[in-house]
Amino acid sequence: MLVERYVNGLIKDYVRDYTLKEDSKTSWREPVVGFASADDPMFAELKRIVREEHIMPGDVLQGARTVISYFIPFSKELADTNREGLNCSKEWAAAYVETNRMMADLNEYLVGKLRSGGCGAGTVDWRFDREKLISNWSQRHVAYIAGLGTFGINNMLITEKGCCGRYGSIVTALELKPGVRPDTEYCLYKRNGSCRACVKHCVYGALTEDRFDRGLCHAVCIGNSKLHSEAGEAEACGKCLTAVPCSYTNPAGKVDDH
Repeated sequence: MLVERYVNGLIKDYVRDYTLKEDSKTSWREPVVGFASADDPMFAELKRIVREEHIMPGDVLQGARTVISYFIPFSKELADTNREGLNCSKEWAAAYVETNRMMADLNEYLVGKLRSGGCGAGTVDWRFDREKLISNWSQRHVAYIAGLGTFGINNMLITEKGCCGRYGSIVTALELKPGVRPDTEYCLYKRNGSCRACVKHCVYGALTEDRFDRGLCHAVCIGNSKLHSEAGEAEACGKCLTAVPCSYTNPAGKVDDH
């Protein structure tokens, strides 16, 4: 477990130190980190579940053995700025852009660290298909395979630190112990039907209990990007994961099903 702890520490320390930079305006909580075997058969399932063109770990790196997945949770103070109104807050838009930039830097840092130690590693050259409105590398599904959590009806992965944040990953030839996937639902609605908060917070109606209008959701995100153009390419909304029971924690851990 020493190597797993080392990788875990690299990610957590990097995010902590990044917040100390003078040009950093976003506040994050400590990341959640998990590992998935590159040979896990669930990766092949993503070609059916997500899309046929979904990238496999071996496409990223010859000799791939592990996918390192992480979730970077936003602070409550940041998320609270996005509670009200039809559009995402300017703070949320700025955090979306800055977090993407930070994760790109983090991935390059991790790859450099692993390579300097004599271990192959690579970043995923993923693409977002603007026609099908889906990418060829689903960070959320990869995080699920790595055991970081379960999906809510808002299509976000709920981790032990909630779903309010961003997911990232890299591929490495280093063999790390895979995470264990949860055997219970973290989503309260899926668990016992007791919660619909994310549906209520989807102000444009793109999300219901049994349907997700991907086109409408994307149109809302495009609108927010235009509204907050000074932030950069902030195609984001975040209403369905703000101020809900699963925003900052796994709410099912507090539930007694009996």
